[in-house]
This record gives sequence, C-alpha cells and structure tokens, in this order.
Amino acid sequence: MNIFGVGTDIVSVDRIKNSLKNKKFLMRVFNEKEISKCEKIKSCINCFAKRFAAKEAFTKALGTGISSGINFNEIVVLNNKSGKPYFYLIGQTRKKLNKKFRGKKTKFLLSLSDEKKYAVAFVTILI
Repeated sequence: MNIFGVGTDIVSVDRIKNSLKNKKFLMRVFNEKEISKCEKIKSCINCFAKRFAAKEAFTKALGTGISSGINFNEIVVLNNKSGKPYFYLIGQTRKKLNKKFRGKKTKFLLSLSDEKKYAVAFVTILI
C-alpha cells in the first residue's frame, strides 16, 4: 500500500463546547452513534472535540476539505473493543469515496489525543 494523503487538525475544546450549544451544529457535524457515545462519558466535550478534529484531518488527508458530497455527519468516528478509533463512512460520503478510489483497497489510519484545552487528530490514508 502507498500513502494517498495525510491530514492533521487541532481544535480548541472551548470552541467545540460553545459550538455544541447550537443544535444545528451538533446534527450537521455528528452522527447519532457519536452523539450517544460522547454523551455517556465524563469527558463529553473532549470526546466531541476529538471527533471534530478527526473529521477535519480526514478531509485534509483526502485533499478536498469539505466539498460537495462530503458531509461531516457521514464521517463517523467510532472505537473498536480495545478503544482504537476508526472511521465508518456512510451515505453520500461513502458513495463519493467509493467512486474516488474506484474499488481500490483503502485503509484509513486515525490517531486521537486531547488535553484540557485542545484535541488533535492525525489521519493517514493508504491505497
């Protein structure tokens, strides 16, 4: 496999905290599975902030940013049983990326971290 792209993003946890007050922001950016997970944990805002950073880093790795057919709430950040984060793509975003990669085997690598004031994500796309 070869590296298709890399992306990184850092976000202020306070910025996300303020943005989450807007229900439209919450629904536009996060999937119901992400909302359910983050609302259940003590560090709720950091959970949302890491996922926001992951989505930004993902679009940077694609080289597209948010463009037609790529929707943040269709880039779902989940965790496996051991806690490792991964992307689950749905809807138009999944269709657009299937078309972009034309059936090539792709792998999305994701690393997340946070501190009190910041959350960061790093994404590598392999094809």
